[in-house]
Amino acid sequence: MRHIKQADKYKRMKGKVTAMNDFIFHNADKVYFGKNQIEHLPEELLQFGKKVLLVYGGGSIKRIGLYDTVVSLLKSNHIEFFELSGVEPNPRHTTANRGAEICKREGIDVVLAVGGGSTIDCAKGIAAAALTESGDVWPLVSKGVWVTEALPVVAILTNAATGSEMDAWAVISNMDTNEKIGLGGDALVPRVAFENPEYSYSLPTYQTACGSFDIFNHVLDNYYLAGDATFDMILEFQEAVMRAVVKWAPVAMEEPENYEARANLMWASSMALNTVLDAGTLHGCACHAMEHELSAYYDITHGHGLAIVTPRWLTYILDETTAPAISRLGVKVFGIPETSDAIEGAKKAIAAVSDFCFKTLGLQGSLADLGIDDAHFKVMADHACAGGCISGPKNLTAADVEAIYRMCL
Repeated sequence: MRHIKQADKYKRMKGKVTAMNDFIFHNADKVYFGKNQIEHLPEELLQFGKKVLLVYGGGSIKRIGLYDTVVSLLKSNHIEFFELSGVEPNPRHTTANRGAEICKREGIDVVLAVGGGSTIDCAKGIAAAALTESGDVWPLVSKGVWVTEALPVVAILTNAATGSEMDAWAVISNMDTNEKIGLGGDALVPRVAFENPEYSYSLPTYQTACGSFDIFNHVLDNYYLAGDATFDMILEFQEAVMRAVVKWAPVAMEEPENYEARANLMWASSMALNTVLDAGTLHGCACHAMEHELSAYYDITHGHGLAIVTPRWLTYILDETTAPAISRLGVKVFGIPETSDAIEGAKKAIAAVSDFCFKTLGLQGSLADLGIDDAHFKVMADHACAGGCISGPKNLTAADVEAIYRMCL
């Protein structure tokens, strides 16, 4: 998320953000955005070497012809490639380890991820593990190692959602231990990313909805409610990204091949987490911390889990202190008329977020709808807080997190 040495963007920071932090901005990712940019893929790969590991998920890149395009470009430029397919929506550490094994065995020079955030995250895990003696990504993840050495990663994005195409982070799941944890490092920022909105035309409506809310929540959860700890300019940038999602997500769902809608969502995905909107603010990412436990235990779609959690989190943290910022969200992002009563304005803003999630995006509105009960809530809350609390506009203890989970039923 931010390119400074921070062991895990979902580790809990102690205390709230009270003042703007000093920061360093550096994002070395070179982005080719738009139609026909894929023609530059060979020249970018060849700067790293001639052996490529091609990483992708299911069959979608084959159905839309992207796989054939990539393979043709590799072959015509005499680039030797090996494949790892079947990356899961919540990428497993075992899958990343299989990729690392290929890299070590075949002497891979560069990892090429073709897909959405899960595929890119897996590629990052592969790139990191491939340069370790064991080839096992999980010790890096579980110990919060900041990755400074990894194979170069090149990404071809097909789904606007996680921002992994332009940030320093990956999220890897260990389903044996019900853990979903972030892996970070300067070496994990993709060296090059290709973003052609046309590649997202075939996304199912549900995936478009989930990805769109993931983008929205990245801004809201990570740094929007930072008060005086941010610049006015940055705050307005954040609101612009969220407004873009609110405006263009329903258009993309209704008109899957609307280029303008897909382009706005794809660049919003990158902007949300490439550190431009960060500017020194630091939150504990409460919604992400809580949702990662849901994904770890129930393997649900990340953006859907965030949509269920977010309105309840906002409701839970609402008080006289947080009300002005939440009320501003309603005014600036959803166009709600400004009111002198901050609490009332905040309630209207939360209702607008809820309507966006469950009416506009059409996502099911409760954990019960997804077949989830309260059996694991206590242990999930303990894991989310990592022995402390989740910092942010209102610090959350494990008891607070468990209460929010129950609000989601």
